[in-house]
Amino acid sequence: MYAIIATGGKQYRVAEGDVVKVEKLAAGAGDTVTFDQVLMVSKDGSVTVGSPVVENASVSATVSKEGRGKKITIFKYKAKKGYSKKQGHRQSYTEVKIDKINA
Repeated sequence: MYAIIATGGKQYRVAEGDVVKVEKLAAGAGDTVTFDQVLMVSKDGSVTVGSPVVENASVSATVSKEGRGKKITIFKYKAKKGYSKKQGHRQSYTEVKIDKINA
């Protein structure tokens, strides 16, 4: 059994027991979160696709930790103009463990 959920502007394929890094959520470690935007559920070979979301479906998860990803470098450069700009970025994430898919 698996589901496709939408959170933080992205879509994730999750199954019970999976550990997924999603965009930062307003929850601390040990908190329980519920994802209501379930786009698709596959259960025992039958697939239910929402329009746009599946009715009465949700995914409950527990926050395991929060962190920041690897640093990426942004470098802008204009040839023959003497312009260059170097910038770094680290994206924040929340790591959640999927407990139950309610469908």
